[in-house]
Amino acid sequence: MSGLYAQVPYRDAPAMLEWLRRAFGVTVVTQWPDEDGGVMHAEVRLGDAVFTVFSDRAGYSRPEPRGESVGLGLVIVRDDAAEVDAAFRTAVAAGAEVVIEPTDTEWGNYRFRVRDPEGYEWTFGTYMPGEPQEWSEEEYASPT
Repeated sequence: MSGLYAQVPYRDAPAMLEWLRRAFGVTVVTQWPDEDGGVMHAEVRLGDAVFTVFSDRAGYSRPEPRGESVGLGLVIVRDDAAEVDAAFRTAVAAGAEVVIEPTDTEWGNYRFRVRDPEGYEWTFGTYMPGEPQEWSEEEYASPT
């Protein structure tokens, strides 16, 4: 068996855990405080997706946007466009910065992307990586 999860360091991890609850509806399933009032380790769940959050005591750098995006972030898969739209409304209401409005892509994904208050990008979409997808080379051929 193999598994994959992401680690997300936040400068104010306790506040960001609360923001993630409001914006995305996550559940914090485990949380250990550190000695300075931060988070040593928290496990966060949204459906089948799990990631960890911890307090950034090292001052890790954040990627700077190039154009509209930083080109790096976490992706949450939803069942359908209605769930994606609902997640977008909730995230924006919580103060997320819109990077990409909900839209269809040429690879069959309906998605949006937002930036959280500490600069991390979150994409919610319908595309399930690793699953066979329909692709039309004629429809999406590169211009020559």
